Amino acid sequence: MDELETLLNQLISGEDERGEEAAHRLAEMGTVVLPHLQRWLSANEVERRWWATRTLAQMNDPQVLPLLLSALRDEDLSVRQCAALALRQHPSPQAIPALLEALQGQDRLLARLAGDALAAIGEAAVQDLLQVLECARGEARLEAMRALALMRSPKAMQALFDALDGDSALLDYWANEGLERLGVGMTFFKPGST
Repeated sequence: MDELETLLNQLISGEDERGEEAAHRLAEMGTVVLPHLQRWLSANEVERRWWATRTLAQMNDPQVLPLLLSALRDEDLSVRQCAALALRQHPSPQAIPALLEALQGQDRLLARLAGDALAAIGEAAVQDLLQVLECARGEARLEAMRALALMRSPKAMQALFDALDGDSALLDYWANEGLERLGVGMTFFKPGST
């Protein structure tokens, strides 16, 4: 059995520590691993799909992004969550539509991870997040506001101001946080002082 096959077997050994070590070593092997991981993304077993996604997260190759986007559409929630987390480490404007969909989905952890990935993309995602903030309801608005606050984008400043003292304490919190990060936090003064 060669090293590649041994490491692939370790990924699905059921021992997380061995799996993490194998994922790291496989990622270091580079493109030779990609065909195997791509096959695993289509496997029936969720464990194989999850570990393939986890390994891809550690790789630095242009071929990784489409595979992670594929994993973000997986039928299993844990694989989608792993893919969203991985996309934070591989920020690309190409991922924006899929991440926006995840941001507006039912699972709050997936939405939070998608928001983090959108924040990592930065300026290219600002307009789309502003659109979610304007048109969406509930938790999706909160995650869009949080992502905008993390970005420190001057383009989001008006939306951050508009959210202050609104109908949600959490939106207010993230609006304040975003303004603080932009250096436009509230300045308090004593009435009558000069």
